[in-house]
Amino acid sequence: MILSQRSLLNLYLICFLILFSSSAIKAQHTSARERICGKWENKEKTLRIQVYTEKQDFRAKIIWFSDTEGKPMSYWKDKRNPDPALRNRTILGMSILSGLKYNASSGTWEDGKVYDSKHGKVWNASAAINKNGLLKVRGYWHVKFIGRTMTFHRIK
Repeated sequence: MILSQRSLLNLYLICFLILFSSSAIKAQHTSARERICGKWENKEKTLRIQVYTEKQDFRAKIIWFSDTEGKPMSYWKDKRNPDPALRNRTILGMSILSGLKYNASSGTWEDGKVYDSKHGKVWNASAAINKNGLLKVRGYWHVKFIGRTMTFHRIK
């Protein structure tokens, strides 16, 4: 069977549209998934974190904090960590959020863990970006209504 030039052109056009639409859908999913990445500051302006990906998980590390009592940030150690081997690690640069996975159907990040260095505790965690562009990170104990939410705004 020989295709006319018009039929061949239509076939190419259909193939292009299929490839373009699947790439656009993938790019849209990736950008939605990745929009949590970047630098964020809490509403009290006492903590800055950087959210990034590692493999398929989203993580966050401390990049700045103000509660230093006049000492350099590098002075502060993870002294309340339940693992004695980790008590000498520096708070600055420490990973405090791990294991978050993007849920495309809800547009949220779920099933993570958040570490509270002030108390040496690990909590379940979830995160969402609201319509105003604020990052809401919820630390909770087994069920979401028993917990606390921290609000962050994006910084450069």
